[in-house]
Amino acid sequence: MPTTRIVFQLVVQRVAVLSLHTSPLAQPGSGDSGGMNVYVRELSSALSHAGVDCTTFTRRTSAEQPDVVQVEPGHRVVHVTAGPFDLPKEQLPSILTEFGDAVRDHLRGDFPADVLHANYFLSGLVAHRLKHELDLPFVSTFHTLAKVKAEGGDTEPEWRHRAEMEIIACADAICVSCTEEESQFRRLYGDPKGRVEIVAPGVEHAFFAPGDRRGARRALELPFDAPVLLFVGRIQPLKSPDVAVRALALLARPDALLLVVGGASGTEGDHEVAHLQALVDELGLTQQVRFVPPQPHHILSTYYRAADVVLVPSRSESFGLVALEASACGVPVVAAGVGGLLTLVDHGETGYLVPDRDPALFAHYAREIIDHPSHAAALGARGAVRATRYTWGFAAARLRRLYADLGVRERVACG
Repeated sequence: MPTTRIVFQLVVQRVAVLSLHTSPLAQPGSGDSGGMNVYVRELSSALSHAGVDCTTFTRRTSAEQPDVVQVEPGHRVVHVTAGPFDLPKEQLPSILTEFGDAVRDHLRGDFPADVLHANYFLSGLVAHRLKHELDLPFVSTFHTLAKVKAEGGDTEPEWRHRAEMEIIACADAICVSCTEEESQFRRLYGDPKGRVEIVAPGVEHAFFAPGDRRGARRALELPFDAPVLLFVGRIQPLKSPDVAVRALALLARPDALLLVVGGASGTEGDHEVAHLQALVDELGLTQQVRFVPPQPHHILSTYYRAADVVLVPSRSESFGLVALEASACGVPVVAAGVGGLLTLVDHGETGYLVPDRDPALFAHYAREIIDHPSHAAALGARGAVRATRYTWGFAAARLRRLYADLGVRERVACG
């Protein structure tokens, strides 16, 4: 008689998401909160919708934060006490053991998991340890890497380089956002023993979609007939908001406005804000630049729709969520030709890419968009169509398959 082979596959249902240094519940745009926060929050929610139970562990930064926040069914955030509430980011390595001990206790108690998924290298160091203590598969999403930042002119301490190599040597899978990031990773770090998986972030199309520009400007009390340029992001050297200010000056349009939406971030944040304000004064742009504090994520769609063009002059970007959200709203993007922005912006089709973050080229392409409304409309329309490829549901489906596959594979061994 013929025999039937039955293959049993472990279905991963519970994921421990580690986001030590910043909470997915934090307001993006200031401090250490940005695209990664959106990524962790939205992806965890999408995974819960797909039947994967997600618990995100993050460090408690206030006595008022509850122990557990139930975001929605199947998705919760656990605040872990580790170190003083106001501990600066550069001192977080001192509490990795304390944080890891607490997460381990949670995983052995109320919140068991089948896989660990770490976001950023600090979380990766904790997850690496817990992988061995709990015998769980370990997935890492770096978001930023020291060698990539160095290529953009932002040097990191040597201990971070060593930490990232330690994580890479033991991670069962490393998630990157696009083919460009994968190529960059392999060029700088070689081929890891674990898998490299492309999991592109998504965009919430219920919020970020084309809309009425006049209505958006009315809501924000902006003039209907003035060119509006938009920068969205944390105020820090990495994001290069000064390039947007210089581009505005070179645009030579006294009626143009630049909205800078975001707050100080990192150890150089306050200095960068002061530098930016001094630059605005020096260039005589005080009446043309408006600083806007960080906005709730869903409110950003109104700012995108109000803009003629969105400027993304970052020194490095693993993905570039701002560029994707702007495109989803039908707004052309002029972006630095780095990292994930190379895959998000089709030069001359949905926006423009600028080599070397040249302010003169940013101004040139912004002028092309502002002075040619029909061309701008075509760029925006093609960008909106292209953005429909990116959904959190699709990202969650990719991750769910990855988690399940890792559950039945042999773990990567350190060394």
